[in-house]
Amino acid sequence: MSRKLFVLNGPNLDMLGEREPHLYGTTTLEEVRADCERVAAELGLELFFGQSNAESQIIDWLHLAYREHAAVVINPAGFGPRSVAILDALLILTTPIVELHISNIHARDEAHRHSLMSAAATAVIAGAGVFGYELAIRAAERLGSAGPPAASPAAGETGRG
Repeated sequence: MSRKLFVLNGPNLDMLGEREPHLYGTTTLEEVRADCERVAAELGLELFFGQSNAESQIIDWLHLAYREHAAVVINPAGFGPRSVAILDALLILTTPIVELHISNIHARDEAHRHSLMSAAATAVIAGAGVFGYELAIRAAERLGSAGPPAASPAAGETGRG
């Protein structure tokens, strides 16, 4: 695996710890960043951690991840159900992509239940709270260490299986 990892966070995650604590808990994004830095250092990964409320910024970071051959952990937040542009940027990547959701999106209302990003993801983690970030980083590292996934009929469209 590339020893570089981008952890990208979509809209409103800058409000983590304050916004809907019954769904997302009380941990702040700065605390999540510190934990991601700890796990990345433990695994010997060079970490880029970003959050943006702007779709174009997320896309620019994904283009940079592609150029740097970095694996990606993405919490698309509100962009998940609707951003074809972010999906298209994810589909450019040839490295592991782990989609992450703090809440269990499958148990939520219809507006939050589906994510377009899953079509590009190597793996999806949902409902583990902020611990999901550690799981996602470890999954990205493990998936990258294992080499490319074996071809399967489901992998035909994205190559990620």
